[in-house]
Amino acid sequence: MKAALLFLILATPLSSQVATLATPVVADSQPLALRWYRTSAEQRGLFLQTYHLATHELERRVQATKPSNWAVILDADETVLDNSQYQLMSGGRGYTEDSWTEWVRMSAATALPGSIDFTKRVHALGGKVVIVTNRNQAVCPETIDNLRNIGIAADEVLCQPAGAGGDKNPRFEAVQNGTSPSVLPPLNVLMWFGDNIQDFPHLTQRLRGDISAEYAAFGRIYFLLPNPLYGSWSKNKFP
Repeated sequence: MKAALLFLILATPLSSQVATLATPVVADSQPLALRWYRTSAEQRGLFLQTYHLATHELERRVQATKPSNWAVILDADETVLDNSQYQLMSGGRGYTEDSWTEWVRMSAATALPGSIDFTKRVHALGGKVVIVTNRNQAVCPETIDNLRNIGIAADEVLCQPAGAGGDKNPRFEAVQNGTSPSVLPPLNVLMWFGDNIQDFPHLTQRLRGDISAEYAAFGRIYFLLPNPLYGSWSKNKFP
């Protein structure tokens, strides 16, 4: 994840971190965005709404077109994996790569509402589930374990290659073309899911405020999940 994350540093040993997971947290002391993300009915409703609508659209498209060798691509963090517990293990001193790596290696992220049922439905309809994440390649095994532990059987997980930067487009194209680093045959990607505009092919924050035809793909091909905690939006100039 990027340094733009508004996360908090883990200053204690890993054993203490695990204990901290069960430590009561005073809700009023937490940022409003984190309180909303962890406690609101709206957060759960939005995730369920998005995955329900995506399921109906996917079923319609599969029945109408009967595609072969198809897949959906999903981001991991704050799309299928809930990392908000990482913030609660904090102290208010900011994200660090070391603390994030320790958290990922705990494989403690939980499933976000609707994500498990959706991925199971993809498989039932004959498609493949591909996770494209900007977690570092070094922690890809723990990421795969975490996904498996929560009940998401990904057919492929493509983490960020060393030195490649956070651009997901080369990996999107690899999935579609059946080229490295993907080990799957060429796949017709029917849908993309993410919490960041950059989780969708060739989209960036430049769409902000733009009346663009690219928005027409949302709700049909692109499905966006809410994340008020961090993301590329945090660098936008406030009007």
